[in-house]
Amino acid sequence: MSSPQINPSAARPLSAGAIALMLMLCLTWAFNQIAVKLVLPEIPPMLQATIRSIGALPVLFIIGTFRGVKFFERDGTWKAGLIAGLMFGIEFVLIYQGLRFTPASRAVVFLYTAPFFVALGAYQVLGERLGGTQWLGLAVSFAGVALAIGVPQPDVDAKVLLGDLMIVGGAGLWAATTLVAKSTRLRFVAPEKALGYQVATSIPILGLAAWLFGETIPHTPSPQAMALVAFQAIWVVGTTFTLWFALVKTYSASKLSAFTFITPLFGVVGSYFIMHDTLSLTFGAAAVLVIAGLFLVNRPSQSAAAPRDALLNVTKT
Repeated sequence: MSSPQINPSAARPLSAGAIALMLMLCLTWAFNQIAVKLVLPEIPPMLQATIRSIGALPVLFIIGTFRGVKFFERDGTWKAGLIAGLMFGIEFVLIYQGLRFTPASRAVVFLYTAPFFVALGAYQVLGERLGGTQWLGLAVSFAGVALAIGVPQPDVDAKVLLGDLMIVGGAGLWAATTLVAKSTRLRFVAPEKALGYQVATSIPILGLAAWLFGETIPHTPSPQAMALVAFQAIWVVGTTFTLWFALVKTYSASKLSAFTFITPLFGVVGSYFIMHDTLSLTFGAAAVLVIAGLFLVNRPSQSAAAPRDALLNVTKT
């Protein structure tokens, strides 16, 4: 079975199949933040992230082996893979620590400022030029983040703001990882191998962070906690992250990343009903600005036609 091939038309719009796949990914990622938050009382953040990466690695090997991926072939990608892995590991140190201080409803909005960073990076690194509408979208998103962080709100103190900033830092590293995967030799390898570099490198980084923070698991986790960690490892990292990197190889980095503006909508609603997070009018307005801005960044050209069967280039085995 062959691995996905590089498509030279990286700037094409998303096909209907790719959009459906992205909707599924966005829904999964929105509830991933809630899953992490639910497990925190039983498994501390760094240990939780370490266990997640350890559990995801064999999933990647199983999927890749089934697809005929040569994980240990010398193809000159190890340096880019190591760089992506370092950023991936630090990204989740920031995200998981940030979730200790900020509600899931806030975290999911700030994490999905990543398209903001991807759009800027794609302009500098990939040469994807932005039009007036895209620059307006970036400005609107930035205004939303500034409103959410800068305006005093009920139940928002210095710790919550610290958590917000850590999540934004994680978003920046997610964007950087996406750009590395798109602009280096990693774009020529199967998504399982590209992600395998990152997951494998993240294990010692996250494990070291857990040790430095003095984290321990005080008692045997409940079946619910174990199920939620398994969900993160097997489905979120092992499966949906692989699909994400497959899509990144085929489509425009800025447009694909900005499509995730839908995720905060799912996350805020889910956090309200599951976590009973308090939502203020100020934060609601900020979320609308962030989402509207990201929509403008990714607004497709009227003249661009969606490719037929483009998703076959991503999922073909």
